[in-house]
Amino acid sequence: MTAAVSGWVGDGYDPQCPTRVLLDRVGDKWTVLVIGALADGPLRFTELRDRVGGVSGKVLTATLRALARDGLVIRTAYPQIPPRVEYSLTDLGRSLQTPLDVLRTWAEQHIAQVVAHREEFDEEHDQ
Repeated sequence: MTAAVSGWVGDGYDPQCPTRVLLDRVGDKWTVLVIGALADGPLRFTELRDRVGGVSGKVLTATLRALARDGLVIRTAYPQIPPRVEYSLTDLGRSLQTPLDVLRTWAEQHIAQVVAHREEFDEEHDQ
């Protein structure tokens, strides 16, 4: 990482800033769940897929590749037979745990209210 990049601060409100791409990644439901699942330590692909639940192998693979590209997750392949691969959070990925935990907890605590509002809205607008 160059010195110029390490001191750079993005602007999420600037449509030309790559921060927007990162916000899309961080706001993705699979990212939130993968980061949360890896919070307790490294997992193999099938363990991670089972823990996340409901994600296809193709989507999980794409999510893990994107997270590895962004430096949030590391893929470690062990040279053994059969091959063993584990995924774990990098320091940067661990720094994302707390804000994503807050978001997930908020969603879990407020989903009943949101569903009630949706139902009320739909009843009012379906007439």
